[in-house]
Amino acid sequence: MERLDAFMARAAGAYYARGEGIGRDFTTAPEMSQAFGECLGLWAAVTWQAMGAPERVVLAELGPGRGTLMADALRAVGEMVPAFASAAEVHLVETSPGLRAEQARRLGTHVAAWHDEAGSLPPGPALIFANEFFDALPIRQFVRRAEGWRERFVQDGAFVERDSDHAEEAPEGAIREICEPARSIAGGLAARLAAQGGALLMLDYGPEASGFGDSLQALRGNAAADPLADPGEADITAHVDFAALAEAGRKAGAAAHGPLPMGLFLQRLGLMARSAMLARSRPASAGTILASAQRLVAPEGMGRLFKALVLAHPALPTPAGFEI
Repeated sequence: MERLDAFMARAAGAYYARGEGIGRDFTTAPEMSQAFGECLGLWAAVTWQAMGAPERVVLAELGPGRGTLMADALRAVGEMVPAFASAAEVHLVETSPGLRAEQARRLGTHVAAWHDEAGSLPPGPALIFANEFFDALPIRQFVRRAEGWRERFVQDGAFVERDSDHAEEAPEGAIREICEPARSIAGGLAARLAAQGGALLMLDYGPEASGFGDSLQALRGNAAADPLADPGEADITAHVDFAALAEAGRKAGAAAHGPLPMGLFLQRLGLMARSAMLARSRPASAGTILASAQRLVAPEGMGRLFKALVLAHPALPTPAGFEI
């Protein structure tokens, strides 16, 4: 019997170690549209300029998948903001040997180093991407029963419950999810940014406000799967508690901007305009390019479910895309 977070960590670790799931089991925004990574790269360049254009800046990504986002970002800034491209020192936080190999193939000598955890990134001002990273971190689940709160464990592919000291007012049957690693990572990076400068941009799925509910899910073959069955064979995730991450950031001394719907954020960055340019230059693929971009911004697609949140040095101006 394992506590849910231990089970989820073991399952996710085994799954991502192979690095074969992207495209087969799920598709991320960078894989759908190159304009996504290009817009984020230019967002980082604008933020770097707002920081005073330091001579050296750590440009990092947490869970960079196949390296697509970073490759698109670097190409865009290399063409449009070469001074930022020269100042940026690329670091990737990745534990999967398979994905590291793919990232090395795509990014080559652009990568200064790989890291097993965010806490080992080198010191100095930093701009950090976290796209669909926090959703894969292990959660704990607590269920309110008539006799009090119980915590979920996993045994033989099913939930079992044990007594818990969790305490808060809630109706019977309510489920509270807590992702302790997410809060720890967000708080640690926020403290670093508050002391040394920079910003962390998080793009992931989940509600704007904390609430009750069971969001544990798994994908296999681009279809829903039982998250407790065949650990390591499916992508297991849960909704991100953006309010908790913002609170962790503020407690660590950073400013929090957002969350706001990802579709609105990307439209403000010019994703649709960039996609239209790409469509004109590639008429044979124009329909696919525009449909993919629309999926990223449309409320009925990823535009509303996914959110954008920034933790930044408190003296940094409001980041691009978050203006009221």
